[in-house]
Amino acid sequence: MADLRKLLSDRGHEVHMMERSSEATGRAAAARGMLAGGLDPDEISAAVKRTGADIVHAHNLHPLFGWRALAAARAAGARTLLHLHNFRLFCAISVAYRDNQICFRCHGRNTFPGLRLRCRGSLGEAAVYAAGLSLQQPRLIKHADRLVAVSEASAERLVTLGVPRERLHVLPNFVTTDRFAADTRAHHGRYALVAGRLVEEKGFDTAIEACRTAAVPLVVAGEGPDQARLQTLATGGDVRFTGRLTEAELSEVRTGAGVALVPSRSEESSGYALLDALAAGVPVLGSPHGALPELLDADSVVTDGGWTEAIRRLWSDPELRAERGRMALASARQRLDEQHYYERLMKLYV
Repeated sequence: MADLRKLLSDRGHEVHMMERSSEATGRAAAARGMLAGGLDPDEISAAVKRTGADIVHAHNLHPLFGWRALAAARAAGARTLLHLHNFRLFCAISVAYRDNQICFRCHGRNTFPGLRLRCRGSLGEAAVYAAGLSLQQPRLIKHADRLVAVSEASAERLVTLGVPRERLHVLPNFVTTDRFAADTRAHHGRYALVAGRLVEEKGFDTAIEACRTAAVPLVVAGEGPDQARLQTLATGGDVRFTGRLTEAELSEVRTGAGVALVPSRSEESSGYALLDALAAGVPVLGSPHGALPELLDADSVVTDGGWTEAIRRLWSDPELRAERGRMALASARQRLDEQHYYERLMKLYV
């Protein structure tokens, strides 16, 4: 959200940020928020009146803000925009992935599968989220003047799950101007790169196995619950785990990459591992799930079983990497720049 706040502030808009942390408030408060449709909506009303806000642009409202935050903002005179970065309107874990596959068992107000499968872990927490999501979903949709998805693929999926198509707008994410490279350095790359949270649905094991078979060095940037399994899988290969990096550190690592890999098994909405790689002029190979095909040319979309050959082909041809890197950079400049995003956002604010 810091990038969005800066984008608006730099263009003369007054921006106030309100955040709540469920980690800080604890599980009991989070449960109350989910079941009640949010906590302390009067705080939202007071903030809108105090600041004179015209727009309340909401992200990730569960569990502490909920639909009551949107209702309170509207009642205080603000227009409301609900940004849907994932599938949390329907899915208790937001990523719609479990049991080694994409999962959309929960749809509409039917969130019982999430309870039956205990997607939140404990039975109690699964029950709270199943009930809370089912209760809140129609009210969130009702009290949002605009609903925004971050890709066409995500929008189409949200429609099949129950979001009214006529209420839904698509606004792809952007990359700040300072993160665009002057030119590609992919032909000088020393390794392939995967970056993100180390979880099963990201498919990093696919990257490790394919790079080892193709004899390509791999850097894995990030941390997460799948780390131990991935490190075991990488034994004997030329694989380096960096752990969690700052944005500046990851940017530096990215400059040394010859190719970035996004082998996700879940339906990616519009992840920054991909966007930042494109803006850095790094050619990207990605899976055919979610929004990835929207952002990649056909030659860069890799189906199951094709990863080793796709990586080997790029790695063996520095000139091809340079060509694909320049194509990635040109596409990013055309589609992901902040001014284009700002102009589209302003149309949603009116």
